[in-house]
Amino acid sequence: MPSSIPAPAAPGRVLGRLLPGLAVAAAVVAAAFGLHALLPGAPALSLCVLLGVLASNLPWGPAAAPGRTGAAGGKALVSPGMAWAARHLMRAGIVLLGLQLVLADVAALGAGGVAAIAVAVAVAFGGTWLAAKLFRLPGDQPVLLAAGFSICGASAIGAMAQARGSQRDAPVPVALVTLCGTLAIAALPAANVALGLGAVDFGRWVGASVHDVGQVVATAQTAGAAALAAAVVVKLVRVLALAPVTLLGALAARRAPGGGAARAGAPLVPLFVAGFAAMVALRSTGLLPGAVLDAAAVAQHLLLAGALVGLGFAIDLRALFRTAWRATAAALTAWLVVAAAGLGAVAAMAA
Repeated sequence: MPSSIPAPAAPGRVLGRLLPGLAVAAAVVAAAFGLHALLPGAPALSLCVLLGVLASNLPWGPAAAPGRTGAAGGKALVSPGMAWAARHLMRAGIVLLGLQLVLADVAALGAGGVAAIAVAVAVAFGGTWLAAKLFRLPGDQPVLLAAGFSICGASAIGAMAQARGSQRDAPVPVALVTLCGTLAIAALPAANVALGLGAVDFGRWVGASVHDVGQVVATAQTAGAAALAAAVVVKLVRVLALAPVTLLGALAARRAPGGGAARAGAPLVPLFVAGFAAMVALRSTGLLPGAVLDAAAVAQHLLLAGALVGLGFAIDLRALFRTAWRATAAALTAWLVVAAAGLGAVAAMAA
């Protein structure tokens, strides 16, 4: 009796199917970094999302797959590689993100400082989730948006989406968190003119309220080296929340109606989250030389860049524009909540 289990595809055939999309993703990443070199104020990762969206929504030529012609065929040829990049490059980038964290830096903040940041993360998560629910964002977008705004932007969205099996809902939250994080680069220094925070407190506010690590650096460095150092430490404490929050998100998905069946056989802690935790532990030993850490930081940046191109490619602008006002309103409301939570954390650490 013949087996009903399909034979696995040959590696060469799989690579051939993925290669067009991966090649386009690499070209888009190169273009994003080229634009960043010309416009240093525009974060490279934000440009990756933007150019990925443009690549997806511009007309495609007839150089399409066999049996397909026109724009639909060209996009269909590229889509498998883009989807692979969004999923697998994101996982690898999250694992390497752990090498940026040193537990000794966290300990230097003291129990009170860590507790203040943890409360700010919880308030930001809950406030963002409520805002997204209030504006009726569909599917898993409220949870994904909450993870991105409260922890570390697109990386947290990717981790939560893959832990919960809701990757289809990730592109819009990625676009929103990228938009607001980019706006913060100009908005927070302008707001500090009125607030009058000192360099260290401003850096802590940036670290507690801006989403992506690169956006934190771009924002905090406007106030000098002391602000930048304070911002990075606070931001990395927020990044530490990635593993426990992702675990809680996976547990909640399993307990939701139908969630257990949907995630049957899936590990409770995704391997890439375990890898992230392992990299944090490895970095904290102090055994890795600086050259290795520098190379890992570059690799992590490039991996996330490729993943964000893939996520941007999944955004359908026509569908996004149909709910644009609700999504934008939810994101801007969440942005205010996160900024307020960050100020509360700064006040608590200064007390």
